[in-house]
Amino acid sequence: MTETSAFLDTSVLFAAVLSESGGARLIFNLGEAGSIRLWVGPRVLQEADAVLERKLPKRKALFALLLDRARIAVGPLPDEAQLARAREIVSYAPDAHVLAEALACGVNYFISLDREHLVGNLRATSLPFPIGTPGDFLAWLRDHLVSQSL
Repeated sequence: MTETSAFLDTSVLFAAVLSESGGARLIFNLGEAGSIRLWVGPRVLQEADAVLERKLPKRKALFALLLDRARIAVGPLPDEAQLARAREIVSYAPDAHVLAEALACGVNYFISLDREHLVGNLRATSLPFPIGTPGDFLAWLRDHLVSQSL
């Protein structure tokens, strides 16, 4: 069975920090159990850290603990080809860079709560992975695991 890997957008990191019972935290728990491999990009991690410092500094320790327990890996910086491909799909530059980071990680799924630029983006169907919400990912994972066991 191949390892399932997912890239987490900044919005999902915040959701996991803010809610103990949501889908984002469940995904972190799956990472902690070693059931899936979780990735973030360098820019995603920097952005999350900066916003937490500004808005929720008391949650930074929880954030670090969650990242460590879920064994979240920081992927490489994207190359020019990955950046160009991401810009073809997402016109908003910051989100295009995040998408390029996901491409650089070579994941099976991109998890985001950004419905404006990422989730539901019709141009994203050409990507090697789907983009969806934590709930979408959990449904996809269930189906993926069932199909692998057949």
